[in-house]
Amino acid sequence: MMQMGNEKFASSGSNDFLTFTLGHGEYGINIDKVQEIHAYAMLSRLARAADLSGDVTKLHGVIVPIVDIRTTFHRGLAEYSERSLVIILNVAKRVVGMLADGVCDVISLNADQIRPAHAYKGVIDTQYVMGVGTFDSRNLHLVDIEGLMSSRG
Repeated sequence: MMQMGNEKFASSGSNDFLTFTLGHGEYGINIDKVQEIHAYAMLSRLARAADLSGDVTKLHGVIVPIVDIRTTFHRGLAEYSERSLVIILNVAKRVVGMLADGVCDVISLNADQIRPAHAYKGVIDTQYVMGVGTFDSRNLHLVDIEGLMSSRG
């Protein structure tokens, strides 16, 4: 969990992030939450998906809801294509898929590469952003994926 000041970003666990894109924005989520990545087109949609709230798929025998977080970060609605990806996550004691336009890489950030989200209040929506990381002149919104997925029920 992020702490203020010059203290470490994570008191325990990893400061390794999977970076992904939504529109023109680049985001990062803690790699410890990522289970796997699939092409959206390769997932089997369930026949009754229209009766459920949002998209779902069956993956390894488990029904997995697919969440589009683009609206949370004001990136508009996704246009699904053969290049769309689903990041399968283990968050909030469940398995959930998250749509992404692309996956960039896995990076490690030191505490001095991460600025607290509150420093950007008014510039970016910081409700589900733990901090902003800088890596190779890229600014990454570090997403509180546990908080975001927990808020979705």
